[in-house]
Amino acid sequence: MSVASPLLGDVLRLTERAVPRAAGDDTVGQVIAALHGGGFATVAAVAVLDGERLVGMVRIEDLLAAPAATAIREIMDPSPPAVSHDIDQERAAWTAIHRGDSTVAVVGDDGRFIGLIPPPRLIEILLTEHDEDLARLGGYLRSTGVARQAAEERILRRYWHRLPWLLVGLVGALIAAEVVGAYEARLKTALLLAFFLPGLVYMADAVGTQTETVIVRGLSVGVPIRRVVRRELATGLLVGLTLAAAFIPVGLWRWGDVEVVTAVALSLVAACSIATVIAMALPALLARFGADPAFGSGPLSTVAQDLLTIVIYFAIAQVVVS
Repeated sequence: MSVASPLLGDVLRLTERAVPRAAGDDTVGQVIAALHGGGFATVAAVAVLDGERLVGMVRIEDLLAAPAATAIREIMDPSPPAVSHDIDQERAAWTAIHRGDSTVAVVGDDGRFIGLIPPPRLIEILLTEHDEDLARLGGYLRSTGVARQAAEERILRRYWHRLPWLLVGLVGALIAAEVVGAYEARLKTALLLAFFLPGLVYMADAVGTQTETVIVRGLSVGVPIRRVVRRELATGLLVGLTLAAAFIPVGLWRWGDVEVVTAVALSLVAACSIATVIAMALPALLARFGADPAFGSGPLSTVAQDLLTIVIYFAIAQVVVS
């Protein structure tokens, strides 16, 4: 068994090399004896090596529960949770969590064992990434550090951080009022149309928010938007179809107006589908033009979705409702 000094880097910065190591032929008794006075940075697990290559790992609780004469290879996990030294830190944490382990091994490009990420640092990764994801989803913060700073900043700074994007929302509300006013004549002849407008706007916003959440979580673990576009588009369409199918019998039973119910159902399908597109496209467009996608993507998506939902609804109603 041996120890070494910690390395610096991304995942390497979190990796401890001063960890228990053993060979497959070592016995449990030998390994436990070597733990005493070893000066290890973490003893969450014992790395089992063949030369410098990782071939298994033994959890400390399994080690202590095994008979002293047992060979380490008999109780080791032959496919331990291991990640490359250049992987994103959150993916390293999720590897351990998904495997149900409290630590994860770090290996080099050649498979050489480097060390273990101890449990406290895995928890730190998850908490840090969680804060950053919430900050990004909020639409106005770039990083965890800024998020923590914003939680403690003075009133005027809070005000200036939020006001610009809320003014964008106010402009969107004014435009929405103009759009609704343009269809005043249609509303006078079919007042029932107005009853469903708030619900349609809400459903589009809800679908868009769900898509934004999926995209943010995917980006945080290295999944590019292009890999989820097709599935998200299909999901948005299926959600719209399902909501429309659920609404039609209730709408016909409660209000009995076939034309209005048809207009609402078609609008649900269109609005949910388009909300998914906007929720994926807007962050990409902001990044393309040199703006941080974390700034304003949420508020801008909401404004765009609301306006398009209103336009779609009245355009369909203009054709369907006589």
